[in-house]
Amino acid sequence: MARHSWRDADQHTGRSVGRRRRAAAAGVLAAAITGTVLTGTAFADDDGPTMTEGTPCTSDARACVDLATNRAWLIHDGKVTRGPVGISHGGQGKETPTGDFSVQWKDENHKSKEYDDAPMPYAVFFADGGIAFHEGNPKNPSAGCVHLAHDDAAAWYDDLQVGDAVEIR
Repeated sequence: MARHSWRDADQHTGRSVGRRRRAAAAGVLAAAITGTVLTGTAFADDDGPTMTEGTPCTSDARACVDLATNRAWLIHDGKVTRGPVGISHGGQGKETPTGDFSVQWKDENHKSKEYDDAPMPYAVFFADGGIAFHEGNPKNPSAGCVHLAHDDAAAWYDDLQVGDAVEIR
């Protein structure tokens, strides 16, 4: 199901065009046909979030992951503040889920109950099933989590707060 099923895509840019923009365009057309003069802003631009430049994520995201390229970013107010950084993610049968999530909880010294108390330093949990950003070798696949190098994992842990938006693409 589309995230915003009421949106259409602009044929030229591929960007979504919001309901209000379509209504405003219809109003301008009607004014042109009838000879009416429009002044001021009749409708606010309701395109929703824009894309964060250089990432596959929207400006609403605080953490962004591109599974296809094994890269991740931290974002503030639609601007990249860290990244891209290298990551690894879940392998076949233990894929990292894609979609829009939010930070659920954090544990600086987490140990995995599922994997014999395996260390998960700087764990930032964002999806059901114990899926988190955490320190791990970014060259080895995970069991569904997003592995970050030590300094990056510490940065994700320090920067992200419960409720922050996470987009996995």
